Amino acid sequence: MKQRKIPLRKCVACQEMKPKKELIRIVKTPEDTVLIDLTGKKSGRGAYLCGNLSCFKLAQKNKALDRALKHHVQSEIYEQLAQDFIKVEDEFLAAKDRADDE
Repeated sequence: MKQRKIPLRKCVACQEMKPKKELIRIVKTPEDTVLIDLTGKKSGRGAYLCGNLSCFKLAQKNKALDRALKHHVQSEIYEQLAQDFIKVEDEFLAAKDRADDE
């Protein structure tokens, strides 16, 4: 059977190419709200980050999300994303481990 092509995406913070399922998508919706998209299917402009907090902090420091989303991300949104990112990080890493076991 033919091997399926695995889509790769680049983390906006560390610039590493990784399989799409190993990254967390941050999306700017058409209503100009910025949020975390675990499904990867919400409409809007997306940017990808590694599933660890250090990459998120690096992206915040370098304003990498601002550039990738082509939208100024306000500090309140960064704070909300940081809280969401901490909650999502454990869930995301657990799901990734389950996928690796299969």
